Amino acid sequence: MEKEPSSSSSPAVALIVGATGMVGLSLAEALNNPSTPGSPWKVYGVARRPLPNWFPASLLHSFISADALDRQDTLLKLSPIAHEVTHVFWVALQIHESEEVNVSVNSSMLSNVIDAIKSSGERCSLKHFTLQTGTKHYMGPVYDPVHGSKIVMHEAPFEECMPRLPYPNFYYAQEDVLASALPPEVTYSVHRSSIIAGATPRSLFNTMVSLGVYATICRYRGLPFRYPGSRYTWEHFCDMSDSRLLAEQQIWAATTESAKNQAFNCTNGDFFTWKKFWKAFCQVFDVEFDEEEECGFDVVGMMAGMEHVWDEIVEKHGLVRTKMADITCFDAVTVVTNFKFQHVCSMNKSRKFGFLGYCNTLESIPYWVGRMREMKIIP
Repeated sequence: MEKEPSSSSSPAVALIVGATGMVGLSLAEALNNPSTPGSPWKVYGVARRPLPNWFPASLLHSFISADALDRQDTLLKLSPIAHEVTHVFWVALQIHESEEVNVSVNSSMLSNVIDAIKSSGERCSLKHFTLQTGTKHYMGPVYDPVHGSKIVMHEAPFEECMPRLPYPNFYYAQEDVLASALPPEVTYSVHRSSIIAGATPRSLFNTMVSLGVYATICRYRGLPFRYPGSRYTWEHFCDMSDSRLLAEQQIWAATTESAKNQAFNCTNGDFFTWKKFWKAFCQVFDVEFDEEEECGFDVVGMMAGMEHVWDEIVEKHGLVRTKMADITCFDAVTVVTNFKFQHVCSMNKSRKFGFLGYCNTLESIPYWVGRMREMKIIP
């Protein structure tokens, strides 16, 4: 691996924007590992809400609660450390119903943080900016109520060389912000994830948490764990991105000269069918499902009346105090399990540039369920 030269007079200082999300937690853990490229790292974390009690505070030199959408708050909170930061890892996002709003909000957040770091002027130490996006780069705004039904997307497997689609997309807007706002001497990397597997209740699209809550309620109430997707996705290929692998690739790109100023897909490197995934999930949670049962179960409708059941489970097992609506998104689960195409990405470019990391998707299920139990998110 081709690494940046280290210097005792210029330590690596990371700022993780979105530190309490799935990849934020994995980044904080990885950057504290002495064997991680660029070590030793000094790690700052920033998020809009205060640091939760399930997050290991020891992973961060300091935590900063700041609203990146508020320009003045961002400048105020980040300016004291702006001159130190050498690497920014952007793993934050806000999702709204309209893609035009997504473009405005997420671009503003990114611009505000970049401007706050640049506010240190000649003392600015920034070397590299890491931006995490996703496969919506290739699919378009699939969640948008207006554009979503009209999209003609790229054919899978998705490759980084594919051109932009003619639809609004906040991922495109963020890449444009990087191109226009970063000083010319600062490098960047873009990391396009698939469905992310991780273990925090602060990521709206955390499929593992949503399915974990669903399975927990099914077991608690003695209900079958029915599949909300289509027969097509049940039988055809999909891929995922383990948050540990995303952290590994992002740090690799930030510390490898030949990987600078590039965009990379980042998936586990294998494929799965939801049929196999569902069986593995059932084993971990000891719930039952009928393989012959018709697909397309309305999980959104079922879970809409289960808030009080989740409250009972939280109380009974002494879990972290959460509201089901705050930690799950069954609309997103329904979307990804009802794709009409095989959701798979090519990892060829990443391998060609030297990143050979991988993860077994089905083996990651018991790992992340175990982490969620350790963190007392689920029983």
